Amino acid sequence: MSLACPSLHFGNKGLELATSCAGCSLNIINSSGSRKKYSYGVKSVIQSKGFRSRRSGGRCLVSIAPNAPGDASVGTPTTPISVSSLLDTVSADLQTLNKNLKSIVGAENPVLISASEQIFGAGGKRLRPALVFLVSRATSQLGGFKDLTTQHRRLAEIIEMIHTASLIHDDVLDDSDTRRGKETIHQIYGTRIAVLAGDFMFAQSSWYLANLENLDVIKLISQVIKDFASGEIKQASSLFDCDLPLEDYLLKSYYKTATLIAASAKSAAIFSEANEHVCNEMFEYGKNLGLSFQVVDDILDFTQSSEQLGKPAGTDLAKGNLTAPVIFALQKQPNLREIIDSEFSEPGSLERAIRIVFKCGGIDQARNLAREKADLAICNLRCLPQTEFRSSLEGILKYNLERID
Repeated sequence: MSLACPSLHFGNKGLELATSCAGCSLNIINSSGSRKKYSYGVKSVIQSKGFRSRRSGGRCLVSIAPNAPGDASVGTPTTPISVSSLLDTVSADLQTLNKNLKSIVGAENPVLISASEQIFGAGGKRLRPALVFLVSRATSQLGGFKDLTTQHRRLAEIIEMIHTASLIHDDVLDDSDTRRGKETIHQIYGTRIAVLAGDFMFAQSSWYLANLENLDVIKLISQVIKDFASGEIKQASSLFDCDLPLEDYLLKSYYKTATLIAASAKSAAIFSEANEHVCNEMFEYGKNLGLSFQVVDDILDFTQSSEQLGKPAGTDLAKGNLTAPVIFALQKQPNLREIIDSEFSEPGSLERAIRIVFKCGGIDQARNLAREKADLAICNLRCLPQTEFRSSLEGILKYNLERID
């Protein structure tokens, strides 16, 4: 059963369910197909260190059945969801963005022209700018717009530049050889050029951001770049720390992943001239989506093969980066602490630690956390009109969870 709008407090003991959102309906569908619906009206408070959200009123539908008609729920789909099908509604917007990115980045320097070809030619789903377009189109009719504005389109380009700059720097920090099947920038041009290319992209995106001349959006996106650095510092300062609370893990994940998605979703709604409630809900949607994505990625670091990951399984754990599955497992198996404290100095100790994480249910608890965050994001979307764009925003949540089903 999936509970869509729980209030969560992430304390040192792990995940605690508190209350649920106002006016939510809980649909329970058993194996025979009969449905029972329970309604209740309590405020939802989502708390984790550093950020807080409140919600009241409205109606959320939650179901454990896949694709139950009329339910805006995160269930297991009957057929695999493809990202391309979810993004069909903004495919023309993405094609325009792809044409613009190389010229925007590489216009001022021959080295950057070559680097931009390597960066943006590597492809990728362009999920972050696609989310900007989806939120923009989903909210634009609320502000009376018939089409996207120049600001919407520029925002999507800025978000992709910031995301790409962060990937270039991440690859340097992690000494990664490949990205999306291609050699990384620092492998081709050296670390110095890679760092400068990332810096240039951050600076270029900031220049375009300033030219949008919207102070609220400038503040939101500027905070993202600060959060990236804060996330890296928090991660580096907590390696092999078995006392890391779940709330600190979530805050780090917010800084490293969710902050960009949250800020871009809210900025898109601002350019649609949506009201404050809708703008704030889009921020919460992006935050919860980003956290769900990060937890899923951290699960995949354990469950996927080295071939699927493009790196050895358990790489984060080997480097001392303790993620949700490990944090949950540590609560149940004290012996795991001894292995991590040794920094896997003994042969076979990493493999033994991974087995303990599975055996103690760390993966299952992390999977529940990813689902709960996705359910909260579904709840955030109820302020939007029912359109194909809202359906795609819901579908992205289901696609994410499908990766661990």
